[in-house]
Amino acid sequence: MTQTSAAASQIRIASFNLYNFIAPPDAYYDFNNIYTQAQWQQKCDWIRRYLASHDPCVIGFQEVFSVEALQALQAEAGYPHFVTVDTPEVSDDFIYRHPVLALASKYPILSCEACTIDQTVASLMGIAPGFQYSRLPLRASIALPHLGPCDCYVVHFKSKRAQFEPELAQTSVQSSGSEPTAALAEPDSQGGEKAALFAIEAAAKWASSLVRGTEASLLRLAIARRRVETGNPVILMGDFNDSLAGGVLSALVSQDSRLLGELGEGAFQAYRLQDGYQLHERSQYSPVSVARPATHYHLNQGEVIDYILLSNEFDPHNDQCLAEVSQYHTYDSHLINPQYERDSHSTDHAPVMISLKIRE
Repeated sequence: MTQTSAAASQIRIASFNLYNFIAPPDAYYDFNNIYTQAQWQQKCDWIRRYLASHDPCVIGFQEVFSVEALQALQAEAGYPHFVTVDTPEVSDDFIYRHPVLALASKYPILSCEACTIDQTVASLMGIAPGFQYSRLPLRASIALPHLGPCDCYVVHFKSKRAQFEPELAQTSVQSSGSEPTAALAEPDSQGGEKAALFAIEAAAKWASSLVRGTEASLLRLAIARRRVETGNPVILMGDFNDSLAGGVLSALVSQDSRLLGELGEGAFQAYRLQDGYQLHERSQYSPVSVARPATHYHLNQGEVIDYILLSNEFDPHNDQCLAEVSQYHTYDSHLINPQYERDSHSTDHAPVMISLKIRE
């Protein structure tokens, strides 16, 4: 195989949280959050360098405010195909909230649409009517070489930030007309009313977990139904805001089912999604196993919250396998060894990328 044909047999997929991608003079969240022209140029140049050095074929973006600016940057970098399914919220003509998702591709995008929610299933889950995603996920069907149509999903699940302010909840309890407990009503030597705020805060954080887990479960249902309809291979990428190892996102990679005995292993494999990193670890291309790099840091604590999940067409142990994960890369130098001149306006996440080698 020639070097050119070898390169053509590798398809690189990346997930990239841009961290407040917004062109001045617009602001993100607050009127003070406006990049200078120099800062904006530095941010765009950082993105250009990543694209030039890693050359992904398909990229799923999160935290996009300036959609047109990103599309122009991608076109300049050699990505003629670009889609999004939502628009950010704008107030006072220049303050942006609720960033959106986008996808850029070197290959033709055959179709694109927002992922919908089955409200009937949501109701059976005990979710209040009208539940919506925190950020509207997109699905783009892309004509990938050697693979044909592939359904690529981009997500940004609910953050771990508390779903409501504990102080507001405390005030609501005290003004509701009901009689709160003594600990809520009067301070004591242990803190009393203030101490109860810690419990309320824990509840507020768990509420965010409930939203995140619900988003993951309902998206998994949408992916499964689309899979039944088309049979297309599936790639799910994005900022999950949680670890797959925990229970909150278990619906995405669940292996335990009472239906296995009834429906069979084949049906399960067609439904299953797997972590691209773990598929690489189990492949013939994996080097000696090393600790998985974190993709985000909070208070100096690293965690993996950015993922690329794949259907069984990318599992070498499945007889339907079309391609294998030959490489897995976490670009984290700006997080663990930052250089101010280069990285000060980059991103607070590590972009992750897989290379898919077509099976011969």
